Amino acid sequence: MNKVYPSAAEALKDVAADNLTVAVGGFGICGLPEALIAALRDTGVKNLTCISNNAGIDGFGLGLLLETRQIKKMISSYVGENKEFERQYLAGELEIEFTPQGTLAEKLRAGGAGIPAFYTRTGVGTIVAKGKEEREFDGHRYLLERSLKADISLVKAYMADHSGNLVFRRTARNFNPNVAMAGNITIVEVEKLVDNGKIDPDSVHLPGIHVHRIVVNANPERRIEKRTLRGQGE
Repeated sequence: MNKVYPSAAEALKDVAADNLTVAVGGFGICGLPEALIAALRDTGVKNLTCISNNAGIDGFGLGLLLETRQIKKMISSYVGENKEFERQYLAGELEIEFTPQGTLAEKLRAGGAGIPAFYTRTGVGTIVAKGKEEREFDGHRYLLERSLKADISLVKAYMADHSGNLVFRRTARNFNPNVAMAGNITIVEVEKLVDNGKIDPDSVHLPGIHVHRIVVNANPERRIEKRTLRGQGE
């Protein structure tokens, strides 16, 4: 089975559609599958539900899809530096399901592992608990949280072989492995593609069984979300 596609557009061509649930890796703009997000925008699909820790920044990452109003709902943990995300939410133009960050990661991991739901203490006694089942274990209250699955997952990794075995680079690993596991179809954008057998099995961060399609973006932008410079003489 050939998992390698010539471009992000080709990898999305026969799977992108309106009303999909799309999970996207990244934290801020670190580890974003930027070429895949741009290609998804260019398909023109709409009414997407996007699962992502945040929504990139204005004009980059999922911010591109917010600008074109292709997202109807975000399942995320914070608004971050994206002013358009904030504006649409406050104006009632965008539905948001806020989820604590650790809970969001576990929802994706559990979805990929075939676990339909799990209990957590996070959010008990807050607005997060509204409408959710609660149980007591060992004297503590817990919320029942449903796991998450996606029609398509868009993932960024540093390196892959032709079987889809992945290596992530430092903090760019973030949500990407869990997002990859949660996708019915997982498309991975990598900087480096190598032959099978070139990655030491002990160095594989995510096995290729979770990966369906691979595209190469050898020269990503590597943007910095917020740059702080030390003043002269400090």
